Formats: sequence, structure tokens, C-alpha cells
Amino acid sequence: MKAFFSLKSTIRTLFVAVMALATASCGFHLRGNYMLPDDIAKLSLTSFDQYGQLTRQVESQFKLHGVESVPPSETVPNLHLISESLGERTLSLYQNSRAAEYELTYVVSYNIVVPEKGSQTYSTKVNRTFLDNPLTALAKSVERDMIEDEMRQQASRQIMRQLARLTAVFNKLEEEEL
Repeated sequence: MKAFFSLKSTIRTLFVAVMALATASCGFHLRGNYMLPDDIAKLSLTSFDQYGQLTRQVESQFKLHGVESVPPSETVPNLHLISESLGERTLSLYQNSRAAEYELTYVVSYNIVVPEKGSQTYSTKVNRTFLDNPLTALAKSVERDMIEDEMRQQASRQIMRQLARLTAVFNKLEEEEL
């Protein structure tokens, strides 16, 4: 009859426990869990297109990270989405001189205003490549729409990462003023 606890399984269990404690004690967090400053626990969102897809993506990121979306006022920090643009450039050609591959570039400009601390304007850029096959035009238009939606999602995540760095930015500005 085998022993209930073998040396090998005990060592493996001990190793897993030590690694779990080590990662928990060093402050490791999974990507996507941002330590947002206390100043932006409540945040208003204004946009050039209040019902656009980017605005909805940013609002969903607010909910995901526990930021309460409130109406704009002078005492509440504000995230203002200024503009978005989508550009493309040709990367490669077929033998008949038709475009085979494009690079899509999605750029979002936004402004963050924190009362009594100041405002900062940022822009974020997301690039993707897109293969174009003229024989499957309908499928490619759907694929392109999906790629554009993914680019909006990534841009909204980048905006949240920038919000997580706001404390350091405003502290640096205060030090420069002194």
C-alpha cells in the first residue's frame, strides 16, 4: 500500500505555496488590475461623440476598474475624449500592383483635468496590420471592422493605464513648481 503523502508531492505542494506567498508579498498584480489614484474614484467622461463606440469602451473600463462615472462638474475630475482618427498605409503589394497588406493606425487624443492639480493632454496610438484579399471583399470588410473594434478596446485600456500614472505625473509637476 502506498503512503498517503509522498515526499515528491509534499515538496511540490510546499514549492507552490512558497511561490504563491512570494508573488503576493512582492506586490505583483495581474495585468489589467490598475491601482488608480484616489483622486479619480469618481470621474466624469465627456466626449466629442457621446454615443460613440470609444466612449462606450471607456465607460466599460470605468466599470471594470471600479471608477464611478458621474456628471461633469468643477469639483470632479474629468476625462475628455478630444478626437479619434483611423489611418492606413500600404505595406505590401500584389504582383498586379494592388495593395496586399495595410497598416491601420488608430489615434485617440484625450485630456484629463483634476481640480486643484491641473490638466494633462495625451494621445494614444494603436497599430495593426490587415491583409487584403480582393477575392473575399465582404469577409475582409467584416474582419476590418473587428480589427477596428479591437483597436478601440486596446486604446481604452491604454487610457486606463495612463490614469493609473496620474499621481506620479501630478506629484512631479508639484515638485517642479516648488
